[in-house]
Amino acid sequence: MKTSGFDSFIQLLGVPLIFIFVLAITYFTTKWIVGYQKSRSFNKNLRIVETLRLTQNKYIQIIEAGEVYLVIGVGKDEITMLTTLTKEQLHDLDTYEVIKQTEAGENFQEILKKKSKNARQRNRQKR
Repeated sequence: MKTSGFDSFIQLLGVPLIFIFVLAITYFTTKWIVGYQKSRSFNKNLRIVETLRLTQNKYIQIIEAGEVYLVIGVGKDEITMLTTLTKEQLHDLDTYEVIKQTEAGENFQEILKKKSKNARQRNRQKR
């Protein structure tokens, strides 16, 4: 059974439209899940700043508790307080501040615009 050129054209247009529809559903579902998780686990005072995996079941974590940074050791069955840190003792906190801003409601597009603007300015300065 032969298909006409028109039928082939409709099929050609249908596949990208279905693909775009699936992408849109995925996007909105992801946005909904993120909003749902934020509303369920909204903590103002506790955040995991960094995690270092030592072995399969052992980690060292830096946790922000209010304005104090705690370093803890996490094992399979135990959690041990190692030390406390001040904000000045932490390195690469700028990346963490970007994550905090994102959690506070700044969306990815706004962050991307800021970063690309900063990169363009640096490129102009190099010339």
